[in-house]
Amino acid sequence: MSFVNAAPQALLGAAGDLSGIGSVIGDANAAAAAQTTAVQAAGADEVSAAIAALFGAHGQAYQALSAQAATFHDQFVQLMNAGAAQYAGAEAANTNPLQPVFDAINAPTEALLNRPLIGNGTDGTAASPNGQDGGLLFGNGGNGYSPTSDGSSGGNGGSAGLLGNGGSGGNGAAGIAGGGGSGGAGGHGGWLFGTGGGGGNGGAATTAVAGFNGGSGGSGGDAGLFGAAGAGGTGGDANGGNTGTVTVQAGSGGAGGNAGLLGDGGAGGHGGASRTAVQSGGNGGAGGSGGHGGLLIGSGGDGAGGGNADTTDGSGGNGGSAGLLFGTAANGGDAGTGGNTGGVGGNGGAAGLFGAGGIGGEAFGSVAHAGNGGAGGMIWGVGGAGGDASGTTMVAGNGGSAGLLGSGGMGGSASGTGATGGNGGNGGTLAGDGGSGGSQFNGGGANSHGGNGGNGGFLDGNGGNGGSTVAGGITSTGGNGGNAGAIGNGGKGGDSGTQQFQGVAGHGGNAWLIGNGGNGGDSGAKNPHGTAGYAGTGGLWYGQNGQPGQLV
Repeated sequence: MSFVNAAPQALLGAAGDLSGIGSVIGDANAAAAAQTTAVQAAGADEVSAAIAALFGAHGQAYQALSAQAATFHDQFVQLMNAGAAQYAGAEAANTNPLQPVFDAINAPTEALLNRPLIGNGTDGTAASPNGQDGGLLFGNGGNGYSPTSDGSSGGNGGSAGLLGNGGSGGNGAAGIAGGGGSGGAGGHGGWLFGTGGGGGNGGAATTAVAGFNGGSGGSGGDAGLFGAAGAGGTGGDANGGNTGTVTVQAGSGGAGGNAGLLGDGGAGGHGGASRTAVQSGGNGGAGGSGGHGGLLIGSGGDGAGGGNADTTDGSGGNGGSAGLLFGTAANGGDAGTGGNTGGVGGNGGAAGLFGAGGIGGEAFGSVAHAGNGGAGGMIWGVGGAGGDASGTTMVAGNGGSAGLLGSGGMGGSASGTGATGGNGGNGGTLAGDGGSGGSQFNGGGANSHGGNGGNGGFLDGNGGNGGSTVAGGITSTGGNGGNAGAIGNGGKGGDSGTQQFQGVAGHGGNAWLIGNGGNGGDSGAKNPHGTAGYAGTGGLWYGQNGQPGQLV
């Protein structure tokens, strides 16, 4: 079966064009009629008279045919106009033939609850910024209004009823004579099925005045029993100025919405930035945390990164946890970069019954902590790795521990003077290897530390190796090796670097019943020399002691 599409406005336009063409042709025929219907003879002879009569008759015949053609043309134009009117009328009649039925159905609930039973909620306006809720039975929530006036906040999205999607939050307006407006929150998805609405973005603060902060991003809407949650909005930027004396705060990203029974959590919104060409007093906004996955099945939403700044970087958001049965735990967001003081990395999300924990977010700058790895599945799964840290006196994230069965996550690595590697996560309660401690691998300097290795599982599991520190500093400490379970070897102690002054290497981990002890870490031999690590003891039933560390 074939279908015909009609555009009434296009038909009306074509009819008008044809009418204009007919008028032009009619005017031309009328102007030529006098000269072509009564042609003057060239002479008084009979031949000239006959020729003039022939041409005159031809002109008269042309005028008669032109009149008939003009009549047909006018009728054709009238038919086109009538057809366009009929098409337009049919479209108007079929626009919503069930609207009277909907009005009758919705009247009782609108009178009692000020909400329809069926139908979408209306979008927000300048007078009423929040989107209206959708129908109790079926319908999407209306979107929040995005204002343009100075620093006004966006409207919240409307929520759905039983079935439908939540409305998106409106964006906050940029601030000129004040801070930026906050983004509106996304509406909730349908109770049974539907996605949550995304949060609106925060408005930027464009003027470098203390207290003129960027607007926060709106949180994402939660989902119903089935459906994905909405993502959080991005935080607004802030203008730190170029004098180094203005303290402003960029907006935080909105948190992602949580899923219900089956569905993924929403991602967090990125934190706003506060950066200029010249170092200033701006602070970055924190990244929003990711939403949790569905109770049974669903992945967590990723934590968002913190905003970049010149003074204090924004912290990363935490990753959302996964559903109990299936789903992926989300990673924590990285902290912002560029500030004198680093932000904190977000923690990785935890797995459900099965699966790996999320990875911790990284951190940069100085005097800050990277995110810890998320816990592995309660029955089976490895712990998430700790986030890496880069900068002076930074601390890397610890690895996540496993549940009943599984290996612990590795501790994050550290880079910079006086930095500390993260501890490895413990292996599963019953069985699993401990995670390795993170090493301090760059920068040297005093008071650097390697992370301790995680312990192995109770019945079976090797201890994780301790993290090492690099050569070139003093009083650096290697991480201790983790202890083994009933069956397994102890982890090796971390080295305190070669040629270091007074460094202390990590000790080897102990075995329990069956297994070898871990070797001690090596330390520097330069005078005054460091301290090598002790060897771990072998198993009570079977196993050998580890080798003590050496001065190298």
